Amino acid sequence: MRVVLPVMRKQRHGHIINVSSVAGFVSFVGTGIYCGTKFALEGISEALAQEVAPLGIKVTIIEPGAFRTDFNGRSLVTPDTHIDDYASTSGEFLQWIHNMNGKQPGDPDKAALAIMQAVTSNHPPLRLALGADAVNAIDAKLKSVKEELDTWKSVACDTTFDGVEVGAIGG
Repeated sequence: MRVVLPVMRKQRHGHIINVSSVAGFVSFVGTGIYCGTKFALEGISEALAQEVAPLGIKVTIIEPGAFRTDFNGRSLVTPDTHIDDYASTSGEFLQWIHNMNGKQPGDPDKAALAIMQAVTSNHPPLRLALGADAVNAIDAKLKSVKEELDTWKSVACDTTFDGVEVGAIGG
């Protein structure tokens, strides 16, 4: 991004595509560090999109689910040490990832076409989830976050100084 942004700023257009993951929006057991890096990429991309929009530059975050790539195969590195206390959580999830190798539902060719469609759109999305599994996971998280926010809203809002009018952050 640091290399291409000066060129894009000068020409007053461009489109940055950052490949994240559904794990950049939804955490999964046993993948905390991976999810953390993808969450960071999403936060950087979301802020950047707001900063460069007035310059005619667009940003899209790609959030693929499980695609039939080498991700679950030889590219996947797992720890040699296994902690029994996590066998039923992260242990089972990592085994599921290994078992999915070669059986992932996502078609990489169709993903490439979807990304091209987004880039050529007059109104490209900030986030493009790819795969029904990604869409379902994101839908479930959004619902869960909304339910929790609503449940704890009065507690959260009671932390504001009395008499202070509050709008949205950044709004």
